[in-house]
Amino acid sequence: MNSPAHGHTILVTGAGGAAAVTLIRALCEQHTIIAADMDPFAVGLYLVPAGQRVLLPRGDDPGFVTALLREARERGVDLVIPTVDVELPGVSAAADDFAETGIRLLVESPATLDQCLDKWALVQACAPTVRVPVTVVLDEDVTSATLEALGTPFIIKPRRGAGGRGFAVIDNESMLEGHPRDGSHILQEFLPGEEFSIDVLARPDGHIVAAVPRLRDKVDSGIAVAGRTVHDDGLIAFGRSVAEAIGVVGVVNVQVRRARDGSAALLEVNPRFPGTMALTMASGINMPELAVDAIFGDPLPDSLDFTEIAVVRHWDEVVVPIAEYALGSHASRSPDA
Repeated sequence: MNSPAHGHTILVTGAGGAAAVTLIRALCEQHTIIAADMDPFAVGLYLVPAGQRVLLPRGDDPGFVTALLREARERGVDLVIPTVDVELPGVSAAADDFAETGIRLLVESPATLDQCLDKWALVQACAPTVRVPVTVVLDEDVTSATLEALGTPFIIKPRRGAGGRGFAVIDNESMLEGHPRDGSHILQEFLPGEEFSIDVLARPDGHIVAAVPRLRDKVDSGIAVAGRTVHDDGLIAFGRSVAEAIGVVGVVNVQVRRARDGSAALLEVNPRFPGTMALTMASGINMPELAVDAIFGDPLPDSLDFTEIAVVRHWDEVVVPIAEYALGSHASRSPDA
């Protein structure tokens, strides 16, 4: 894959994840992409030329942001797009440091990230504008009477964290034994209906340009492998309302499930590009390219519409010369890695 002779130089982190792969493929025709990851086997590294691959420390390493800024500065990067949840707060907090060297960031503000990454804070922020599940924080004050308001079954999950870790369906109060009552978990009403992901694009001024609901028809290991866009006015308005409530200025993914009465209720918000963005792009809204254009001052319309379309996903292979496999000597590796 050759680098274009125009456009901007964009560094995308988390190159082994589906979100980064989608971004790299969406942007590489118009921009020079620097792919970064902690793993030399990350597939996205091999979607760019050897000289555009970077190894970084883990996203939760104290030296991650410093290493990222150094690599971006040395490579003449114009824009950094982090795609891993654990990286987002540190990168966003360092926005002024990046700006001092002329580097833009496509990341939500620290306040928005805190609301998204703390599920209790998200419920509180969005409850005035959309339907949220009945939610309580699991602490010493939770009683049997409190639990009755949740109905049966109900769910437990960590206030912070992603990927379904720590999630469980609770059938009775005895199943809470062993779970910490220190405020680190929440209990929520069980939502049994269809699950939707709503990709939302906002301008840097906070105006919502588009919201594209996707129905997750088949999920394998937490990843949607078959789905379709759904032109549902209620879901579109839901995604827009959530994004406005938490102050989105880029691209986020709002997850929604229907409650027992059929109404849409908020599950969570992923404050970054989702791995299934390709479906939204196929429906007519190229959110990666539009978001990049907006960061560099290009005007976006007030509203964009999409078409209904379906996709099924499969594994793909990237054939790599053996001299480049596991990066060999062709990638830059941060001294902090």
